[in-house]
Parts: sequence; structure tokens; C-alpha cells
Amino acid sequence: MEATLTIIKPDSVAAGNAGNIIAHLEREGFKVTAVKKLTLSQAQARAFYEVHKERPFYDSLVEFMTSGPSMPVALERDNAVKHLRAVMGATNPAEADQGTIRSLYATSIEANAIHGSDSAENAQIELGFFFSRAELLAGRG
Repeated sequence: MEATLTIIKPDSVAAGNAGNIIAHLEREGFKVTAVKKLTLSQAQARAFYEVHKERPFYDSLVEFMTSGPSMPVALERDNAVKHLRAVMGATNPAEADQGTIRSLYATSIEANAIHGSDSAENAQIELGFFFSRAELLAGRG
């Protein structure tokens, strides 16, 4: 069993699609082990996306991610990172395969519905950013 993190982004939460996205993930075999609804502060968003600080989209990404509530979700399943990346679809929803989360719920390359960890190592770091060890263990039953 592998763990990963997804974030249902502010565009999806505002549009009322969080439940649809979680249901989609559960149909794909993911087990939700922890979930929160929160609004990131500027400092939190800058810290979380620090890896992108030199990229031209960094400031607009931080602005978007602080624009309203989002929902970090801890997930588990075999090959969780790889499978989540496939289920999410391409970053640009215009290029996302039909039936992927981004093809269904994203409206632009920035308002792209969902974030997913890109490696098992980053998943552990990202999970630790949002959830305590006790929260993650409690969700495993």
C-alpha cells in the first residue's frame, strides 16, 4: 500500500465538485485516510509551492491557492502516486484524456481542479505539510 496526497483546489471546492472528485477517486480504488477543508495563507502557499518559486507562474499559483478553501486529502492504494497522476489527467484540461478528473472539472491550466504528489518521496513530505502522523494513522483504521 502506498500513500499520496491530493489537494482539491479552490476552483473545485467553489464549484461544489469536491464530493464528485472524492467519489471518483474512491471508484479508482483509493482509500481516503484523512481530509481537511482549509484556506491556505500566503505564507503556507508559498512554502508548499516553494519548489516552483523560480517559475513564472509561482505568484499566480500562490494567489490562486489562497483564493478560497481547498481540501487536502490523504489517499492510499497500490501504486498510489502513479495511479493518481493518471486519474488526474494532464495539467492542461484541454489535453487531459476523457474521463480524467481534469477533463471533467478543470476550467484552465491554472484552475485545474486538483493537485497530486509527483513521487512517493514528495508524497511523504506533502502529507506531512497538511496532516500529523496521528491524523494519518487514525484514518488507516
